[in-house]
Amino acid sequence: MADELVHYEVRRGIATITLDSPRNRNALSAQLRGELTQHLKAAVADDGVRVVVLSHTGSVFCSGMDLKEAGGASANQQGVNEFPAILERIWTSPKPVVARLAGPARAGGVGIVAACDIAVAVETATFAFSEVRIGVVPAVISVTVLPRLLPRAAHELFLTGEVFGAQRAQEIGLINSQVPVDGLDDEVARYTGMLALGAPNALASTKRMLQQPRATNLGDVFADMLELSAKHFGGAEGQEGIAAFVEKRKASWVPAEED
Repeated sequence: MADELVHYEVRRGIATITLDSPRNRNALSAQLRGELTQHLKAAVADDGVRVVVLSHTGSVFCSGMDLKEAGGASANQQGVNEFPAILERIWTSPKPVVARLAGPARAGGVGIVAACDIAVAVETATFAFSEVRIGVVPAVISVTVLPRLLPRAAHELFLTGEVFGAQRAQEIGLINSQVPVDGLDDEVARYTGMLALGAPNALASTKRMLQQPRATNLGDVFADMLELSAKHFGGAEGQEGIAAFVEKRKASWVPAEED
């Protein structure tokens, strides 16, 4: 049996999914895709998981599709028909997903970064939409990337395939934060700590709200948002959160401190 390429650990409500295939720069091989899918399913199904962190071993976060596997293969064998389900699973996860990048991301790896709700990278990380340089199109990843990027930057970087750094990635909306190498874990912990304070159902509804297209009629938008607000304000979580605030205590959903 092949060694595991993706590891899964849950600690204090944080599920960490770690890509561990450094020999091929954490490329999206069939085995890695399968294990990543299973771990994402497990995190969503576990009521004890509040936040998901996507991390990696080695010097590269993810180099995209495994081109050695893709050579001469059909679209389905390449994972072209399978990869969208992974991006959709991250994008629609009811639990916030944080990308932790200690190194570069390319092509499909950038699509994963964009699918996450929060992305933190070291200052030395680099990115590129390298597809056009090997004669293919960044079509699948565009679904998650384009909502994040400034339009002018998207045209430039998708068409040129140019490598760009973490500072540019933050400026154009691809990542949230860039930090020194020794500050990466603290920055990820800062985000996961804040996310864990949110009520699970409220977080899930907020994600759906952020992702849905807005109607052009402001009256319709306000009506929809008023209904959503009232539903959660009067719900169990809302009432517990209000009570916790008044009583100056932590809400019931906040993960307990470890002994």
